Parts: sequence; C-alpha cells; structure tokens
Amino acid sequence: MEILANVLVALVAALHFYILVLEMFLWQRAPGMSFHGFDAEMARRTAPLAANQGLYNGFLAAGLVWGLVAGDPTGLRAQVFFLSCVIVAGVYGAATANRRILFAQALPGALALAAVLLAR
Repeated sequence: MEILANVLVALVAALHFYILVLEMFLWQRAPGMSFHGFDAEMARRTAPLAANQGLYNGFLAAGLVWGLVAGDPTGLRAQVFFLSCVIVAGVYGAATANRRILFAQALPGALALAAVLLAR
C-alpha cells in the first residue's frame, strides 16, 4: 500500500508541476489558450494571473516531493498537509471557477491522501 501511496503522491506532484509549466510558460501559446478556451487577447490579459497561479501550483508540487523524500514523521506530515492543500484548492476552484477542477485536482488529491493515510 505504501508503494501505491507514493505513486499517487508523485502523480499529484507531477500534475501540479505540469500546471506550473502550463500557467507560467505556455499560457499564451496553444496549450495554455486551449486549456481554458481563451483567444490570444484574453490569454495576454490574464497571463500575470495565470503565472501567479502557476507559482502556487509549483509550491504544491515542491511540498509533495519534499514529503516523498523526507523521512517520517516529517515526510508523512508534509504529504498530509500538501495533499490537504491540493484538495482545498480543488474544491474552491470547482466552486468558483470550473467544476472540472473537482475531478482534475481535488479527486486525485483525495485519492492520494486516502492512500497515504491507509498506508501508515
């Protein structure tokens, strides 16, 4: 179960690193614009906001990686904290921006958190 938990945490970290790249570096290019269906002008106007969001996603990814490499109890605590942050951000994003965020962010975070807690 611990291997499954580590794999799920790593996948959530990879997802958030991908979001960092998308929001910080690809926002005004085809991948970023198609992600939200923005035209070039809307992507240009929202790029600073997207970059800020991307940075926060990078912090989530870094925290999850820290949780994977740190020994317990620090590693476990970091995983639980950052996965909880992922879930809260996903629920808030789903409520305020797009319902898809619930399934793309909060659900993977919740599955990883459940696996982490069950593995201990």
